[in-house]
Amino acid sequence: MINFSPSTNSDTNTSKLSYSVLVKNEQDGRFSAVVLGLSDCKSSGKTENEALENLQQLLRKRLKNSKIVTLEIDSPQTDNPWMKVAGMYKDNPLFDEVLAEIEAEHRQVDAEMEEYYRQIDAESEVK
Repeated sequence: MINFSPSTNSDTNTSKLSYSVLVKNEQDGRFSAVVLGLSDCKSSGKTENEALENLQQLLRKRLKNSKIVTLEIDSPQTDNPWMKVAGMYKDNPLFDEVLAEIEAEHRQVDAEMEEYYRQIDAESEVK
């Protein structure tokens, strides 16, 4: 995950950014490095370290006259639509009966699946 939120080191008052980097050993023996989520930010090198150092230099140049900010926006929908129906049957006298039927159905399906897997296991032992 790319961390776009700058963290300040209180000792030196500097900001540090963390990036996840995919390092790949290419077929020609060279190494490539790309910042995950920033596919245009990539480099290569004869060694893994060289590829990472090149990528680090590229990122420093890219960020030299830039800054990372966190952008927060308000959600356009403030009400959860499920809240309109949540709990609407809590006082229904048949609610417990419906729950019992659901539980019984789940037990039946679980039993059928368990039997199915037993049959598969038995068939694989025969082969």
